[in-house]
Amino acid sequence: MDNINVQFLSIFVIKCFMVGFAISMTVTNLTTDQSTLLEFKGQIVDHHNVLASNWTTSSTVCHWVGISCSARHGRVTVLDLSGLGLGGSLVPHLGNLSFLVSLNLTGNNFHGNLPNELAKLRRLKLIDLSCNAFSGEIPSWFESLTTLEEIQLGGNSFQGEIPREIGNLNALEIFAAENMSLVGPIPASMFKISSLKEIYLSNNNLSGNIPDDMCYHLHQLQVFDISNNKFSGYIPSNIGECTNLQTLLLSLNQLNGLIPRSIGNLTKLKNVYLSGNFLKGEIPWEIGNLIELEVFYAKNMSLSGPIPPSIFNISSLKQISLNNNFLSGKLPNMGLVSNLEGLYLRNNNLSGNIPDSISNASRLRVVTLNENSFSGHIPLSFGNLKFLEVLCFSMNQLTIETSSHMSSFLSSLGNCKNLRVLDIASNPLNVTLPASISNLSASLETLRAHDCKIKGAIPTEIGSLSNIIAVELFRNELNGSIPATIGMLQKVQGLFLDDNKLQGSIPYNICHLKKLSYLSLSGNMLQGSIPTCLGILTSLRTLNLSSNKLYSTIPFTFWSLNYILKVDLSSNYLNGSIPRDIGNLRVLTYLNLSRNLFSSDIPATIGGLNDLQTLSVSSNRLQGSIPTSLGDLTSLETLDLSDNNFSGIIPKSLERLTYLKYFNVAFNILEGEIPTQGCFRNFTAKSFMKNYALCGSPKLQVPPCKNSSHGLFKTHIVHVMTYGIVTIASIIWIVAFIFVLKRCRKRSTNLSIEGNLSTMEILTANLHNRLIEATNRFSDANLLGSGSFGSVYKGTLSDGTAVAIKVFNLQVEGGFKSFNAEFEVMQNILHRNLVKIISYCSCMDFKALVLEFMPNGSLEKWLYSGHYFLDILQRINIMIDVASALEYLHLGHPNPIIHCDLKPSNILLDGDMVAHVGDFGIAKLLGEANSMKQTVTLATIGYMAPEYGSAGIISTKSDVYSYGILLMEIFTRKKPTNEIFVEEINMKNWVEESLSNGTIAAADSSLLGNEEEHFTAKANCISSIMRLALKCSAELPEERKDMKDVGFILKRIKLEYLNVIQGKNC
Repeated sequence: MDNINVQFLSIFVIKCFMVGFAISMTVTNLTTDQSTLLEFKGQIVDHHNVLASNWTTSSTVCHWVGISCSARHGRVTVLDLSGLGLGGSLVPHLGNLSFLVSLNLTGNNFHGNLPNELAKLRRLKLIDLSCNAFSGEIPSWFESLTTLEEIQLGGNSFQGEIPREIGNLNALEIFAAENMSLVGPIPASMFKISSLKEIYLSNNNLSGNIPDDMCYHLHQLQVFDISNNKFSGYIPSNIGECTNLQTLLLSLNQLNGLIPRSIGNLTKLKNVYLSGNFLKGEIPWEIGNLIELEVFYAKNMSLSGPIPPSIFNISSLKQISLNNNFLSGKLPNMGLVSNLEGLYLRNNNLSGNIPDSISNASRLRVVTLNENSFSGHIPLSFGNLKFLEVLCFSMNQLTIETSSHMSSFLSSLGNCKNLRVLDIASNPLNVTLPASISNLSASLETLRAHDCKIKGAIPTEIGSLSNIIAVELFRNELNGSIPATIGMLQKVQGLFLDDNKLQGSIPYNICHLKKLSYLSLSGNMLQGSIPTCLGILTSLRTLNLSSNKLYSTIPFTFWSLNYILKVDLSSNYLNGSIPRDIGNLRVLTYLNLSRNLFSSDIPATIGGLNDLQTLSVSSNRLQGSIPTSLGDLTSLETLDLSDNNFSGIIPKSLERLTYLKYFNVAFNILEGEIPTQGCFRNFTAKSFMKNYALCGSPKLQVPPCKNSSHGLFKTHIVHVMTYGIVTIASIIWIVAFIFVLKRCRKRSTNLSIEGNLSTMEILTANLHNRLIEATNRFSDANLLGSGSFGSVYKGTLSDGTAVAIKVFNLQVEGGFKSFNAEFEVMQNILHRNLVKIISYCSCMDFKALVLEFMPNGSLEKWLYSGHYFLDILQRINIMIDVASALEYLHLGHPNPIIHCDLKPSNILLDGDMVAHVGDFGIAKLLGEANSMKQTVTLATIGYMAPEYGSAGIISTKSDVYSYGILLMEIFTRKKPTNEIFVEEINMKNWVEESLSNGTIAAADSSLLGNEEEHFTAKANCISSIMRLALKCSAELPEERKDMKDVGFILKRIKLEYLNVIQGKNC
C-alpha cells in the first residue's frame, strides 16, 4: 500500500513539473515575441503615437494594438499594422515570431530591403506589404515559406525580375506585385501552381509572351491582371480552359493577333480589359456567351467588322468601351441590357440610325457615339434615360427634322437631371437654337454644338444654365447680338462663339464671368471698343477677338492681365500705340496684333516676355527701329514684323533666337547688313523683300554690302589685331596646358578608378589627357552647361562610351570646396536616381569629375525650351524618382545628406526618362544633429527654405521645402523667380489662390486637353499634387512632410489617376 502511494505521489510530482515547465516555456516564448516586437517598435517612425502608449510591458503582448495570439499556444499569430501611417524599416528579429500566420503592414511607409530572417516564419500564410516603400529585389527566400497562401507586394519600389522560386509555393492562391518596376518575363514555374487563384502584375515593365499552356495547371485561376506592361505575342488560343476566370486584364501591352473565339467558354467572366494592344479582326460572336459579363473594354486597337448583336443580350453588362477602332455596320438593337451604364463607341465607322431601343438601357449614364457615320434623325428617346450624365454624338451625319423637333429634343433632355455633358457638334442640324435650352439640366457643365449650321440669335434663356463651365457654339450661322444674360453664367470657364455672324458690341456683362479662362469671339462682325473691364478677369488665359470690326485703342486695364497666355486681336481697326506696359504680360506665349492700325514703335519692354513663342505685328503702321530687346525672347519661334514702316538695321541680337523658324520683315524701310549667324542661316529672300537698303548674301536677292576704302583699312587693322590676339592667347594656352599636364602626371596617385571596368580600362593614370581628347580640348561644341563653380562637357571615350565631365573653375571663390563637397558626397552613394560618379581627376590646378552621361539632358530643358513636352505621368514619374533620391540621401546613411540646391537644372534625365539628381557642389553631411548652421548661403533663390535664407539653418526639411517648390514648378511650368511673382505674390500663394477658387488655372495649360474622358481625372490629379506641394513647402520646418511620406503619397496619386484613365474601380 505504501509503495502504491509513493508511486502515485511520484507521478503527481512529475506531472506538476511538466505542467509548470510547459507554462514556463509558454511564458518564455511569449517573452521572446514581446522583445521582438519591442525591438521592431524601436525602428518604427510613429507620427501619430499609435504604438507609443500601447506597446508597453505594462500589458500583455496579446492585448497590444494589431496583435492576435493563438488560444492553444498563447503565441503571437497575427501582426496587423495596416493603414496606421507608420514608417521605418523591418528588423531581422521579426523572424523570431515563429508562430506568425499573418503579417499585414499594408498602407504604411516602411522602407528598405526585406530582411532574410523573415524566411524563418514557416507558419506564415499571408504576407501583405503592399503600399509601402520597400526596395530591392523580390527575395527568392519566399520559397522557404511553404505554407504561404497570399503574397501582397504591390505599390512598393521593388525592381528586378520575379524570382522563379515563387513557383515552389504549392499552396499559393494570391500573388500581387503591381505598380512597381519589375522587368523580365513571368517565370514559367508560376503557371504551374495549381492552387493559384489571383495574379496581379499590372503597371510594371514585364515582358515576354503569355504561354500557350497557361491554363493547363491554372484551373482555379479567377483573376489574371497583367495590364500596362510590355507583353507581346498572342492571347493564348486555349484561354477558354481557364474556366473559373472572372477578371481578365490584358490592356496596355503589345499583344497582337485576334481575340480568340475560345473566350466564349469563360462563362464566369465578369471583367475583360483588352484595350491599348495591337489586336485586330472581328469581335467574336461567342462573346455573347459570357452571361455574367459586366465590363468589356476593347478600345484603342484595330478591331473591325460589326459589333456582335449578342453582346447586347447580356443582361449583366454594365460597361462596354470600343472607342478608337475600325468597327462598321449598324448599332444593334439593345434588347436586354437594362443594367448598362456606359456605352463608349467613339471614333469608329458605325453607320445607320441610332436605334430607339437605346432607351431600353435605362441605367445609361455615359453615351459616346461621336466620330462615326450615324445618320437619320436624333431620337427623342434619349430623354428617357433619366440617369444620363454624358451624351456625345458629335461628328456624325445626324439631323433634326424641324426647329420644333430641336425644341422637343432639348425639352426631353430636361428629364435627365444629372446631365453634365451634351455634345451634338459637327452634325448638319440646320436649325435655330430654341428657348427650350433653358430646360436642360441645372447640372449641365459642357455644351458643345459647334459646326452644326445653327441659325438665328442666341436665346436669352442661355443664362439659365447656371452651372455651365464650357459653351462651344463656334462655326455656326448665329446672328444678332451676344445676349446680356451671358453674364449670368457665373461658373463658365470657356466661352467659344467664334466664326459666326454676331453683331453689336461685346457686352460689359461678360466681365461678370470671374472664372472665365478662355474667351473666343473671333470671326464675327462685332463692333465698338474692347470693354475696359476685361482687365479684371484675372483668370483669363486665352483671348481671341480677331477678325471683327473693333476699333479704338486697347484699354489700359488690359495690360494688367498678368497671367494671360494667348492674345489674338488681329484683323480689326484697333489703333494707338503699343504701351510699355506690354512687359507686364510675363507669361504670354502668343501675341498677334497684325492687320490693325497701330502706330509708333515697339517698346523695348517687350523683351521681358521670356515665354513668348509667337509675335506678329504685321500690316500695321508701326515705325522706328526694331528693338534689340527682341533678342531676349529666347523661346520665340515666329516673328512677323512685315508690312510696317520700320527703319534702321536688323539687330544682330536676333541671331540669339535659337528656336526662330519663321521670320518676316518684308515691306519695311530697313537698311544695312542682314545678320548671317544663328537662325538667319535658314531664312530666304522672302523674309527680306521690298525694303529700302538691305544688303548681304546674293541668295537673299539683295545687293552685297559695300565697304569704303576707310572701311577696308579699318577691317584690315581689325583682322591683324584679331590674329595677333589669337596667336598670343594660343601660346599662353599651350604653356598653361603643358604646366597643368605635368602637374597631373605628377599627381597620378590621386586618380580613382571606380565603376564599370570596361569603361574604366580607358581611364588610365593619364586621365587628364584622355579627358582632353574625349572633349576635343573642351571645345564649346561639347559644352553641356555652365554653373557657378564650373562647366560640364560631353565626352566620348575611345570605345565610344559617352560621359559627362564636370570641370571645376578653381579661379572662383569656393571652386575647391565645391569639388571636395561633391566628391565627398558622391563617392559613397549609389542609387538609381542619383547621378553616378565614374571617376575623377584631381590635380593642383585641374579638378574634374567623370559622371554618367544623361542623353535627355536636364528637366529645365524639358520644361522651358518650348520644343519638348512632358505629359502628366512623365512629370509624376520624374518627381517620384526625385523623392526616392532624396529619401535615400536623408535616410539611407548614418549621416543624412542634404542636397541644398534642388532645382530643374540639377535633375537630369537618362535615355528612359528616369530622373537622376545631380550637382552636389553645396551638399552637406548632417552628422548626428538634426540641423546645422551654414554661414554662407549658396542655394538658389526661390527654392531656398525660409530658415536657410534668413538664419542659415539647414536640415533635411530644407530639401523638402525645395521639393515642394519644384513640384509646383513642374506642374505650372513657372519658375519661382518668374516676373509675375512680385511683392506679396509668390509661387505658393499663387497656387493656393488657384486651388481655393476651385479652378486649376495655375496648372500648365498644355497638360489639360479637351477630351472629356480624362479632363476631370487630370484636374483632380493636378489638384492633389498641388496640395501635396503646399504641404511640403510649409513655412515652418516641423510642419513639412518627410520625403518617405511624400514619395508614398505621390505614388498613391499616380495610382488613383491610372485607375481612372484605365477604367478601373479601386
